[in-house]
Amino acid sequence: MPELRVAILGAGAMGTVHAAAYAGMADVSVVGVFSRNKARAQAAAARCDAEAFGDVAALIGRPDIDAIDVCLPSPIHHDAVMAALAAGRHVFCESPLALDLGEAQQMRDAARRTGRLLQVGLLMRSVGAYRHIKAITASGQHGRLLSVTTWRLGSYLHAEATDPKAHYGEPSTELMTFDFDFVQWVMGAPKRLSATAARSLRGDKPGEISAVLDYEDGRHATVIASGLMPPGSPFTVGFRALFEGAVYRHQNVFEGGPPKSSFTVVEGRSPGQPVAMQDRDPYQVELQHFVDCIQSRADPALLDADRAIEALVLSTATQRSLSEHRAVDGFTSA
Repeated sequence: MPELRVAILGAGAMGTVHAAAYAGMADVSVVGVFSRNKARAQAAAARCDAEAFGDVAALIGRPDIDAIDVCLPSPIHHDAVMAALAAGRHVFCESPLALDLGEAQQMRDAARRTGRLLQVGLLMRSVGAYRHIKAITASGQHGRLLSVTTWRLGSYLHAEATDPKAHYGEPSTELMTFDFDFVQWVMGAPKRLSATAARSLRGDKPGEISAVLDYEDGRHATVIASGLMPPGSPFTVGFRALFEGAVYRHQNVFEGGPPKSSFTVVEGRSPGQPVAMQDRDPYQVELQHFVDCIQSRADPALLDADRAIEALVLSTATQRSLSEHRAVDGFTSA
């Protein structure tokens, strides 16, 4: 099989991570990395022996490119993805696919028309602990999955935060998308969603949101996301999954360097036990899946744009619940 040639749009933290991931794949060559910041483009390109580009149109238009990886800020995903698809490229786009549901649907529809793949960075589907919960749920080993609680807690809305993200929007899309996707992956689509929020420091948008998802059969999930944690509080991500016969708890704490990770299970009266997991880079896992789909070695349904749209539907429902001060139902991702 010939080597796949990829271009990366964006050379920030995520573009650099993707460049390093591709560098570890034997069947991929990164042709170029784009950034308006020349130094950033050069630094990311050096990770994967690629050329730095300051002109996005020139990179997208190169005739020797098979696929484009979009790691740009979320508000400009739409234009970049549409241009890449129009050029006949397969596309991988970081989450959230878009901040607007209509734009996300346009991107999906353009991919269908052109016959190109549009895969999305639904990262939790490539993280070992989350994949484990999916497998345990399917096996029925501990009975039914009764509830899931997730949290994604950061300080990015503070100007003095260690890693402020001025280009981020409020948490319903920038953070909650990942966990809405995980919940629907293991529990299916909910019947109803209700959300509450604490306002940001400026008071003009939600800064910490709690969304409760109700199911027809009495199960439920709670998704919590925050950009208001004190600047000294490390970014923390985790979940608790309660089955009829066990409870799993996972948490990653990011304090520079590799995250401090814990994953435990409690069954009956036995004390909690660590869950052994294979340590694999989830970014390389999802990008290898993208490459394998292009080469017809994997099922594209796992990271398909429709999955991202289904998560964005819940983000949109969260915004609606907050603005209308009521529960929302009747979800559709058409």
